[in-house]
Amino acid sequence: MTNTTHQGIREAIRARIVAGEWQLGELIPGEVEFAEEFGCSRTTVNRALQALAEEGIVERKRKGGTRVRPLPSPQAQFRIPVIREQVESRGREYGHRIVLRELRDPPGEMRTRLQIGSGRKAAYMESLHLAGKHPFAFERRWVNLATVPGFAEADLSELSANEWLIRTVPFSRGEVGLTATSADARLAAMLEVEPGEALFTMERTTWFEDRAVTAITLYYARGYRLEFGI
Repeated sequence: MTNTTHQGIREAIRARIVAGEWQLGELIPGEVEFAEEFGCSRTTVNRALQALAEEGIVERKRKGGTRVRPLPSPQAQFRIPVIREQVESRGREYGHRIVLRELRDPPGEMRTRLQIGSGRKAAYMESLHLAGKHPFAFERRWVNLATVPGFAEADLSELSANEWLIRTVPFSRGEVGLTATSADARLAAMLEVEPGEALFTMERTTWFEDRAVTAITLYYARGYRLEFGI
């Protein structure tokens, strides 16, 4: 049963957004509908939706309703790829496996990159993305828990970190670097390639306003092709 305080309703709506019940930019039910569904006052729903708007998860317009926050316009040129969609667009079944997930002290360069103060830990993950039974990409990711506190306890058994963050946290800007990496023994084993093989590699850091969200390195398996509009 849903907690009918504004905090409980906020978290219930957030969970449904993360689960993909409404797409980015889609209009969600209004205060009257939610009040009837949760058995509470419109004022309580208003407080819940306003809190989500202040977090940047939804946007509200007078007489225009409330929508899941759409992708900001800069992403029209380089949209953060949803790896599941990349795999499925190739006609393959997507899967992912968490290889490692823990709280860590970031190394100095990463601590600076994510603006994490001394003595504070960050979430660290390694994940393998699959196309059918074959590796598609290997991911190393750091997440700033000061910006995304909910990530530490997020259920990523069905939804990858990639998709969870895209659905949950808006971003204002990002930096992307593309390079080739020579596969070491670990990368070779994960991606089923020969040691020393060149891997298409993407490094990406995103921010929400002035707060760093996540830094990620993606190593793609043989044959990957990046396509985007300019």
